[in-house]
Amino acid sequence: MIKKGMMLFCIIMFSSILLSACRENPSPYDALRKYTKLWTNQQFADMYAMLSKQAKQNISKEDFVNRYKKIYQDIEVTNLSVKPLPAEEKDSGKDEIKLPFSVKMDTIAGPIQFKHEALLVKEKVQGGEQWHVQWDTTYIFPQLQKNDKVRISLISGKRGEIYDRNGLPLAMNGTAYEIGIIPGQMKENEETIKKELSELLHIPVESIDEKLKANWVQPDYFVPIKKVAKSETTLLEKARKIQAVAVKEVLEREYPFAEASAHLIGYIGTITAEELKTLKNKGYSSSDRIGKRGLEEWWEERLRGKDGAKIYIEKSNGSTFTIAEAKAQDGETITLTLDAKLQKNIYEQMKGRAGTAVAIHPLTGEILALVSSPSFNPNQFVLGISSEQYKKLENDPAKPLINRFAATYAPGSAIKPVIGAIGLEKGAITPEQTKTIIGKKWQPKDGSWGNYFVTRVSDRLQNVNLQNALIYSDNIYFAMVGTDLGPDKLKEGLRSFGFAENLPFPYPIQKSQISNNGNLKTGPQLADTSYGQGQMQMSILHLATAYTPFLNNGDLLQPILEKSQQKTVWKQQIISAKTANIIAEGLKQVVANPNGTAHSAYMKDVPLAGKTGTAELKENQGEKGKENGLFVAYNTNNPDLLIAMLIEDVQHDHGSKYVVNIVKNIFQTVK
Repeated sequence: MIKKGMMLFCIIMFSSILLSACRENPSPYDALRKYTKLWTNQQFADMYAMLSKQAKQNISKEDFVNRYKKIYQDIEVTNLSVKPLPAEEKDSGKDEIKLPFSVKMDTIAGPIQFKHEALLVKEKVQGGEQWHVQWDTTYIFPQLQKNDKVRISLISGKRGEIYDRNGLPLAMNGTAYEIGIIPGQMKENEETIKKELSELLHIPVESIDEKLKANWVQPDYFVPIKKVAKSETTLLEKARKIQAVAVKEVLEREYPFAEASAHLIGYIGTITAEELKTLKNKGYSSSDRIGKRGLEEWWEERLRGKDGAKIYIEKSNGSTFTIAEAKAQDGETITLTLDAKLQKNIYEQMKGRAGTAVAIHPLTGEILALVSSPSFNPNQFVLGISSEQYKKLENDPAKPLINRFAATYAPGSAIKPVIGAIGLEKGAITPEQTKTIIGKKWQPKDGSWGNYFVTRVSDRLQNVNLQNALIYSDNIYFAMVGTDLGPDKLKEGLRSFGFAENLPFPYPIQKSQISNNGNLKTGPQLADTSYGQGQMQMSILHLATAYTPFLNNGDLLQPILEKSQQKTVWKQQIISAKTANIIAEGLKQVVANPNGTAHSAYMKDVPLAGKTGTAELKENQGEKGKENGLFVAYNTNNPDLLIAMLIEDVQHDHGSKYVVNIVKNIFQTVK
């Protein structure tokens, strides 16, 4: 028992001697390793505990922690790494030693890295000695002296602009006017001024009060209330006449063609909390503005300018030293194939009627206009649309916020040239072959359709060939063609024209469909689909594109929107050149022949070819419902323009003739 006790005593004494020896011989290398680890983890309070007595006399713990935190937050430090470096100097019983270390970090202005030396001093502490860091401001950055300041300069990257084919701006970094109040000039008329400005700008007095009560406001400061477009000259003149109200010019995104191109170009607005959450890893901040609709949204990554930053030290003598700098990057300038004047012309010719139109160069596939009517003014959204104005747009029965060129419609008889081409290619018809049609109603002789009949407008002809069927727009003829083809061949033919596929186009357009489930049934559905009714739906852009094979020897062109793009064939030789020419000749006769449904568009100096269409929207056969009118046309002498237009609710406007006259007027103005 005595021996065991003595042994235990010796072990305890030996451990105590070892611990004492460790305390008497602390390692500066271990101290630096611990300090740099704390630094990497930004544990500033624990770092301060390792400072020397002299360093602590020069800076308080609160100031030390706050300075590191503020600098690192302001310059947005990430991926911080602080490590000791191999030391040449050896610890040989000295009371102080210089040891090297490296610092690396990513910041708002790019990466920063430097090497520095830490002076470690051996100091007495309770129970022994320890190594402490003789810290000074150069540890933050080597060039930072005691009275110097770390500064940040932000440089904005400009948002890219969008231009038309002729260099006209569609979305530009322009200017607007900001109407504001100088509080100290209101004096005893404050309530009257606020009320007058509220009525002029259509904003609540409470909104004005909220801005005037902001904690930064001073009596002689300009307090911005609302931005308005430069074109609002009358409003600006009235604002300037109000006591204490001032107007100043500010930078702002502008859309010179306003309503005419709103659905295509879109607009920008302040990023929402939800959007910021989605884009948090792409460098966005809560004050950024991003694309909200149209190409502004779709091409956000390309148009967005990236801000630059410079981190520098402002020396006590006024000189500066740059630590890191990232230059601002302007967004991409994009030139479209669009002709802005034609876009505006088409929009104005539609006179606010609900509908959509596209103009393309049928030999290249270039989009010259893409219109949705009615529309809205994107400048209002950029400048700050009021809830009253937005509610008015939302409740408008014409639905100006809906983008109609991205939607799909029943193409009606405008699809008949495509059906005729499929019939020729599949051998279901020949150009000369006639079908005997008596009367205005038809169904198969077996009576399997019950009370359902296909009807046509005119029964003047009883022996109808393809060209006459196009001229008279004979529903029965094309229903017979579809029936002869059968569901599979018709579906195959329509798919060759791009049905059920996404258009190869940079803007999201709904797919055109053959039917709701993509299939066709023998009977009324097959017949109705063959003249553009049934469940067939088509976008106006696809409809225009579907006519390009008739002018390109059977090649279906890809619609292109950027000037830098080259002509591209989407689907090669979907029909033969012979079939294309047969259909093209029929389209000429639809306009040139006095019996043609589009003869009112006939002009000697601007010879057009095209096809009308009337899509009936009703639940049951025999009922009266709404009608959409369509017309697709191109100039046969100079085929550099093809226009496809749809106007809704034309049942009281002579149907498709209403659209024919609009398209004719457009061709007359651009001849």
